[in-house]
Amino acid sequence: MALEEFKSSKALTMGVELELQLVSLSDFDLTASSPDLLHLLSRKPFPGNVTPEITESMIEINSDVHTNHTELVAQLQVIRDTLVQAGEQLNIGICGGGTHPFQKWSERRIFSKPRFKEVSELYGYLAKQFTIFGQHVHIGCESGDDALFLLHSLSRYVPHFIALSSSSPYVQGNDTLFNSARLNSVFAFPMSGRAPFTQSWHTFEHEYFAKMEHTGVIKSMKDFYWDIRPKPEFGTIELRVCDTPLTVERAAALAVYLQALCRYLLERREEPPAEDDYLVYNYNRFQACRFGLDGTVVHPKTYESVSLREDILTTLRKMEPHAAALGSTAGLQHLVRITHEGSDAHYLRQQFDSSGSVEGVVDAAIQRFRGR
Repeated sequence: MALEEFKSSKALTMGVELELQLVSLSDFDLTASSPDLLHLLSRKPFPGNVTPEITESMIEINSDVHTNHTELVAQLQVIRDTLVQAGEQLNIGICGGGTHPFQKWSERRIFSKPRFKEVSELYGYLAKQFTIFGQHVHIGCESGDDALFLLHSLSRYVPHFIALSSSSPYVQGNDTLFNSARLNSVFAFPMSGRAPFTQSWHTFEHEYFAKMEHTGVIKSMKDFYWDIRPKPEFGTIELRVCDTPLTVERAAALAVYLQALCRYLLERREEPPAEDDYLVYNYNRFQACRFGLDGTVVHPKTYESVSLREDILTTLRKMEPHAAALGSTAGLQHLVRITHEGSDAHYLRQQFDSSGSVEGVVDAAIQRFRGR
């Protein structure tokens, strides 16, 4: 199948996808309840879109396309309230967080859908281990060339989004010492990591994609699990490195930060992206996953080592005029508070210290998602 034509969309529009956990309120383990929840939600209008995910203990919600923070956060709050109400009817808890702290992957059930069955047959146990929860953000692009320019220009800022969204310190009942352990599961897939350094959509389509398709390894863009990937059918780039935050307000703040960065980068005032920018990409990515805001990253142009927290704060200050123009100043202020108060991973560790159990961590995440 040939690659779809890149569909031009209005620049800097945005949409958010959130993968969410479905939890039993009796033992706080994951529960295979997505078929029941989706059936319940199909009986009344849903303020967005809700779909199954690869195992029955997950769902994904999608916002509409928005241009500003106020509209985005308002819709996400209505979606959240609808989900919480439906969960109460089924006696299940719903929450964010990049991993469930103690679920056993072997107990998960693959959702009955052809695409998920294919993934399970190809990747074996990795499919069930993929019961992890991320936030994806789409930004509208007018052309495929703009999409690839933004994709590569944003590579230097990927650690920002990992650290600010990190909410997956616990896996299989243990503190991993990572702030985002979720991305280690994604890295197991052969088509994961960074996209190839191609700057022209024509070259991407007719050389890279065509060759990959000819190998038989991939059939569509869905087969790539890259940190950032173009989505030609939507006319967007899709950032995929964020853990699902514990609140929808944080999810909206991360989205408008990406929107402001794209506005800034499209002004072309920075040195253009280069293949060598990726020399430090995996190291910086690891620092953000392992140490979160306390990580140290290497600037890809100057090779200077900088505190990730300070780099984020410096960038947020630089984004202030862009956020003001886009109506998203409140979102950036939310992110500044994270750099002082700590990420969701920090909050979850505090909950473990106070409750003494991973069940207490899940209970706290459910309460935080409810926003009450």
